[in-house]
Amino acid sequence: MPGQKAPEEHRRRDILSAAYDVAVRHGVEALTVRAVAARANVSHGTVLFHFNRRDKLVAALLDNVLEATTVLRIPAEVERLTRPATRLRTLLRAEMERLSGDPRQFRLFLEYWALGVRDAMIRRRVSAALDGYRRAFRTICEAVAREDRPRPRRSGASRRRISQPAIDGLAAVAVSLVHGCALQAVIDPKNFSVLQHFETASGLLNGLGVAGNGTMPSAGRRGVRSRVARSVTLSSA
Repeated sequence: MPGQKAPEEHRRRDILSAAYDVAVRHGVEALTVRAVAARANVSHGTVLFHFNRRDKLVAALLDNVLEATTVLRIPAEVERLTRPATRLRTLLRAEMERLSGDPRQFRLFLEYWALGVRDAMIRRRVSAALDGYRRAFRTICEAVAREDRPRPRRSGASRRRISQPAIDGLAAVAVSLVHGCALQAVIDPKNFSVLQHFETASGLLNGLGVAGNGTMPSAGRRGVRSRVARSVTLSSA
């Protein structure tokens, strides 16, 4: 009945919240039905009613972690910006601050990523989530590329086309910058500065040819693909 369904949904959320607490305190490997039941102050059978085995509980928590760490949030103030390059920079800072604000979520993401080395299900889910995160940034980067195309010098001249691999590379760099910021917040939260990381990232974007005024210098256009490739390699190291 509808009146009975809502309390069960609340109970399921409470169990997932307890699972999050257990994983944050003791790691994903410690995520057992018994430990979660004790944390949620419910019976072992209640947890099994909602998650009929441990793997289901682990997968449900993974979904929550990926939602928090690999789904792009675009604040309303960013949506209102008209220049694509400015929108990209502002969005990068917003994402850096969001993911670094509570390092526990990203620490769990890293733990799941490590578990994915030997667990195919986790590996597939993490890989798909990261691909979706890059696609979301790619949309912003495509707008930057369209804005950055130079005007024809003479009538009938074709515009220089920014290659799709370069756009894909810029999106990959953006994700690396955001997740690199969150990683530093996990490793050294007391001494790490999001603002300093963002300013360094802005300098890198300048090197890739995405200038603060939304224009791409001619030298940047000629060499953007090779610099994106080098930056992706460095960010992945």
